[in-house]
Amino acid sequence: MNLGLGGKRALVTGGSSGIGLATVRLLLEDGAQVALCGRDADRLDAAAAPLRERFGDAVLPVVCDVRDEAAVSAMQGRVFDAFGGLDILVANAGQGRIGTFADTDDAAWRDEFDLKFFSVIRPVRAFLPALKESGAGSIVAVNSLLARQPEPHMVCTAALRAGVQNLVKSMSIEFAPDRVRVNAILLGLIYSGQWQRRYEARSDPAQSLEDWMAALAEEKQLPLGRLGTPEEAASAVVYLASPAAAYISGAALEVSGGISRFA
Repeated sequence: MNLGLGGKRALVTGGSSGIGLATVRLLLEDGAQVALCGRDADRLDAAAAPLRERFGDAVLPVVCDVRDEAAVSAMQGRVFDAFGGLDILVANAGQGRIGTFADTDDAAWRDEFDLKFFSVIRPVRAFLPALKESGAGSIVAVNSLLARQPEPHMVCTAALRAGVQNLVKSMSIEFAPDRVRVNAILLGLIYSGQWQRRYEARSDPAQSLEDWMAALAEEKQLPLGRLGTPEEAASAVVYLASPAAAYISGAALEVSGGISRFA
């Protein structure tokens, strides 16, 4: 892609694997400088090493738990020292919690609230002055279709995903006068390590990955007949973050293979 990202400075949270790492690659390939953060130092180094070989100092790995205010502050300092500011923030940290209302206790609700909300709030709070100074700042939240289409086995996550989407809309309005755009993608079923583990635990050891995913897509009634890839989700993130989407703010772009049931 050539989306006008040359010289842009970006941070991708949850950037050591999956959609986050795919987003980092695409941003780098389009000419951006990219910081990527994750909680696991070994995993982060393993993800960053081949990128640094190819892109050099344009890649900045930072160990950070984005729920930790002090850690986010330290990351802010490292990013500013390396890049001098920030133009793009991709808030990608956070996984889903399986559970019904009945089996989700108070501690689980608090943990999920902390992860879903503060993984967005703390990085935005830390980098918002720099995004305003950019004059063309962009925030993209990686959210879930659960925000609009809850599932009975993910009650807690769905409720908080809806709250995050409301937050995205509120920020898009509040930050607009400072020329900071805020958008989100709403993910459906995207192939990830979670699905790889489920495949490895399948009951039929002779079933190929392709056949297993096709059966899963049929079971989930995916109109496109397959799961999405991290790269497909990343393409949507990078587009929304780029100057090519300069008049898009407050939007929620579905990356779901057509599975949504709402108009």
